[in-house]
Parts: sequence; structure tokens; C-alpha cells
Amino acid sequence: MRIPPFYRRPAWQRLFAGMAIGGAISWCIFIYIFGVWQEEHTALIEKQSEKIVDLENEKKIWQEEYKEINKRTIEQLTIQKINIKITNSEKYKLDSLSVSEIEDSVRDDISMMIAKDMDTVYKSRELIKKIIHIKTVKIQDKRYKLKIKEMVIFTTLSIQLEIEFEE
Repeated sequence: MRIPPFYRRPAWQRLFAGMAIGGAISWCIFIYIFGVWQEEHTALIEKQSEKIVDLENEKKIWQEEYKEINKRTIEQLTIQKINIKITNSEKYKLDSLSVSEIEDSVRDDISMMIAKDMDTVYKSRELIKKIIHIKTVKIQDKRYKLKIKEMVIFTTLSIQLEIEFEE
């Protein structure tokens, strides 16, 4: 078998020459378009990497601020609960209902300290003492006054009271 002698005909020569030139031109166009796309993608990647670096720096700044705010918040804890305890109720033979009523009354009087930060409560401890010392309680036709034995200020404000006859 033999290849037909198309190389002698000018029409076939032009066809093969056109295919070779078209292939070369299309290859050049492909290389150009591929190069342009690569430049665009490289520019996009550089832009995104710069943005990532900026966002990481911003994230570090936010984290440092968040840690600083947490430190300040820990320093300024708030009062969550108030505990009142009368220690010498047996001395005056008071029933538990009367003692509970006195404790609730005192708790209501100083309830404005709930949700205040500990620094404010510490600064107003003299006010708390005066509120409690001024308070007189009437139980079974006898008048009693309250005296602070111990006061602990933390997230729970704990106060131990003693009860005495009023003179």
C-alpha cells in the first residue's frame, strides 16, 4: 500500500500549510490566554494572601482586646446573691419563722447591692452597716436591734448578724 501523491497538488499543499499555520496561531493564542489567566489568578492570590495577613493581624488585636476586657471583668465581679444569718437567736429563744422574717427583711433592705460590682459594694459597706444598725425589729412585743458580727464581700454578700434588746 502506498500513500497517494497529494503533495504534488497545490490545493492539498495549501490545506496542510493552513493546518500547520492555524495550529501555530491557535497555540500562540492559547499561550497568550493562559498567560493572562495566570497573571489574573496570581494577582488574585497575592491580594487574598495580603487580606489574610490583615485579617490575622486584626484577629490578634481583637483577641488581645477580648483578653483585656476579660481581665477587667474578672477584676470587677458583681454581687450575685445576699446571704443573711442571725447567729444568736437561741439566746432570746426566737422561733425559726421570726428569724427567717428578720433575715428576709434585712435582705430586702440591702437588695440594691445585687448586680453591683464588688468595688462599689466594698466602698458602700459603711452604708450597709448603717442600714442594718438603724433597723429595729419588733417580735412578740419586744424590740430588738441588729448588730453586724461579720461581713464578707465576694460574689455572694454574706452577713452574720447578732440580735440584741433595744434600750
